Amino acid sequence: MKIRRFMASLIIMAMMILNVQLCLAAGLSDLTKEAQKALGGSAGGLSSDEITAGLKEALQVGTEKAVGLVSQPDGFYQNPAIKIPLPESLQKVEKWLRTAGYGEKVDAFELSMNRAAERAAPEAKSIFWDAIADMNFDDAQKILNGRDNEATLYFEDKTSARLQEVFKPIVKDAMGEVGVTQSYQDISDKIASMPFGKSAGFDLDQYVTDGALKGLFNMLAEQEKQIRTQPAARVTDLLQKVFAAQ
Repeated sequence: MKIRRFMASLIIMAMMILNVQLCLAAGLSDLTKEAQKALGGSAGGLSSDEITAGLKEALQVGTEKAVGLVSQPDGFYQNPAIKIPLPESLQKVEKWLRTAGYGEKVDAFELSMNRAAERAAPEAKSIFWDAIADMNFDDAQKILNGRDNEATLYFEDKTSARLQEVFKPIVKDAMGEVGVTQSYQDISDKIASMPFGKSAGFDLDQYVTDGALKGLFNMLAEQEKQIRTQPAARVTDLLQKVFAAQ
């Protein structure tokens, strides 16, 4: 009887020890996963250098393509998602202007604003790439594990002020060359001649610059989303390694 009790006690103790070991193993596994995640394990165990290099490569690919798309003729004008529309003050009287025979001038003005944006857009590439060069591992981790537009938000934070500074004089010069300023003045004078009309004057340079940057970031977000979700958009081996693990 005593032998049976002794054997039963041994069995119970063995089960308890096994259970403790299993719990410890599970806890260690969880701890290991958390450590890997903190050190870049979320990217398939890649090193911090590989993660950072992969993100920089992705952003170079995305920014180059985005800038290329908006810089080409009709890059803004024929893309409804980023086309710069007539200023609100002109939209309110657009129907009257067309009825009064100013339809061609309205169309020319809208086209010329978008041409100015297309002219300025190539300058964004070097500014974006400077921001990429300054990126550190923490930035890369935040982007890699963030939202579909996390990289775009990073660029908005790091480059918006510089882009405004560079774009505005280019937009101003381009608008003079492609006829924006004259078209706008003609339309504004026509509005002022209307009964109870007044000049539609406002900062046209700033309006077009803001529209150009808004469209550029919109296109950049689209390219970022493609890289994150479409394997075909990952055009290098490192991009495939970094994003395939997501």
